[in-house]
Amino acid sequence: MNIHIADNIRTLRRKNDYTLEQLSEIIDVSRQTIAKWETGETLPDIANCVKLATLFKVTLDEFVTMQVDRPEKMADDSKNGRVMGIVDVETDGRIIIPDQIRDLFEIQSGEKMLLLADKNQGIAIVKCSQF
Repeated sequence: MNIHIADNIRTLRRKNDYTLEQLSEIIDVSRQTIAKWETGETLPDIANCVKLATLFKVTLDEFVTMQVDRPEKMADDSKNGRVMGIVDVETDGRIIIPDQIRDLFEIQSGEKMLLLADKNQGIAIVKCSQF
């Protein structure tokens, strides 16, 4: 079973336009507690999981085990690559690469990335150090 609580808290908080402070007031914990939950440093207890799932209108099972930002039809194909989730394009065009991908590919802050684009195939980002 995959546990996605940290990612789901962050994703659902942002989708619902809550700041850390607003969510902490609703759930009745400190802002630092929410921040630790979102980084996976600590996890909420079952009572707080129920509060969060109820607030975000997802089942407890979805909240705990499912990547809520991942469409059901996305497949994990380890032969051809893996879908690691969905990222949002910010209004200024920035894309934030999730921590799990940066860790997996050892991408460091400030590192140069090559953007590849093909109208039929899509967009890819590759570390410049690969060339």
